[in-house]
Amino acid sequence: MKASVRRQLASRKRRILRRIKNQPGVERHQPMMTASNIHYEIAEKVRAIAPGGIGAMHLLARKLGLVNGIDQGLHLLKRHLPYFESDHVLNIAYNLLAGGSRLEHLEVRRNDEVYLDALGAQRIPDPTTAGDFCRRFTEGDVEQLMSIFNEARLRAWKEQPEDFFAEAFIDADGALAPSDAWCKQGVDIAYDGSWGYHPLVVSLANTSEPLYLVNRSGNRPSHEHADVYLDQAAALCRRAGFRKVTYRGDTKFTQTRHLDRWDTGGIRFIFGMDARANLKGLAERLDDLQYSELERSPRHTIKTASRQARERHKERIVAERQFDTLKLVGEEVAEFPYKPVACEKTYRVVVLRKKLVVEKGQLWLFEPDRYFFYLTNDLTAPAPEVVFLANDRCDQENLIARLKGGVPALKAAVDDLVSNWASMVMASLAWTLKAWAALLLPEEPGHVEEHRAERRRWLRMEFATFRAAVIELPCQVVRGRGRLIFRLMSWNPWQGALLRLVERLRVCWLC
Repeated sequence: MKASVRRQLASRKRRILRRIKNQPGVERHQPMMTASNIHYEIAEKVRAIAPGGIGAMHLLARKLGLVNGIDQGLHLLKRHLPYFESDHVLNIAYNLLAGGSRLEHLEVRRNDEVYLDALGAQRIPDPTTAGDFCRRFTEGDVEQLMSIFNEARLRAWKEQPEDFFAEAFIDADGALAPSDAWCKQGVDIAYDGSWGYHPLVVSLANTSEPLYLVNRSGNRPSHEHADVYLDQAAALCRRAGFRKVTYRGDTKFTQTRHLDRWDTGGIRFIFGMDARANLKGLAERLDDLQYSELERSPRHTIKTASRQARERHKERIVAERQFDTLKLVGEEVAEFPYKPVACEKTYRVVVLRKKLVVEKGQLWLFEPDRYFFYLTNDLTAPAPEVVFLANDRCDQENLIARLKGGVPALKAAVDDLVSNWASMVMASLAWTLKAWAALLLPEEPGHVEEHRAERRRWLRMEFATFRAAVIELPCQVVRGRGRLIFRLMSWNPWQGALLRLVERLRVCWLC
């Protein structure tokens, strides 16, 4: 980053920190917010947009070869009058990055002259045209689009350090996408009684990137097609250079007929198993000496002096009213060999035994132990480590929640199963661009630890926070002498990271 830019950022930071510093002073006699004589005028020369970070995202898409990849690999339009396939795909993703949440919000974007200038576009597709584009997809076209995204993903991964490729953790899970519409083809009744679709999400836990997103009818089982896309995800990760691959999934994804093949292929797997009677019988027959206490590390480390715990009002009310409360008093782990019916090999089952009590007022009523089972072909990792690795898969629930509510990508925006699948994949690109931007944040000498921590925070940031911190930056857009300049008009703590990213992208390191 240029020294002059660094000085400007430091000056703006000092100014705002001085302004918001909490320091004692005289008592005020009026509220802090005193603006009253407010007028609005139309600017004649200054042209600005609110989502100023959208330019960096478009630069990222171009430098990763995503724009060219879509135009060369996806052929849905016979003639480009006037849009190319990449215009449609990026239009849907950028709408979500810029603050939209529905296809209808494209109408706001296309009527914003400065937004069009920021993307170098004369115009962009309207909501009706965007919906028509989604309806042009076949299943093969959606698969091709995901492959194009993954080719760009490989280019982003290629820039990572060596330790990034130690092991790829690939998670799979289903997610309900409810819809109250009456005329959407492919909707059905899900296991919870709701109508809608049941997408499959296969993701890389290391970076929280959705590698494959597959739309299915609402009544399909969670694990349907999971083996196909897990295999494709593993092949992608091996192409990237990951030295180990681990599959993880809940009890619905223990597809025993594939376990021998995965084990022979060098894939480690950790899947949950339903607590069936035969497994519970094996766990109960284990000697108590074979169980060991499971110790979990604390969720948070107290960095300041410890404070007195606040009163737990819900707990007090439950006790006063003599309600039954289920409480965990201990966890123990053990293991035993197990050969599933569909397998020819014997694998390892790690069993987690939870000691529970029912608290009713001041009385404790002991409950039968509850068992949780994890099937793995890892014969060397300690049993507690297997449990912790299986529990880490729950972070995919956060990813799915963000794809459903934050982005939002898992919405039935169009009128049939395949077109909604295409819409979901294109919408998920908004989240993927966020992940790629985080992975490509450069680390400057002398600030390596600070910038590395910044990258981790960016990577794990919720979508709404990312949008507020990185995208919604008021910018004056100036065109002239073959350049498109985004002039930042205010300061926030993430501007330095964004400018470092843009500086790296402007160097043609991928050309």
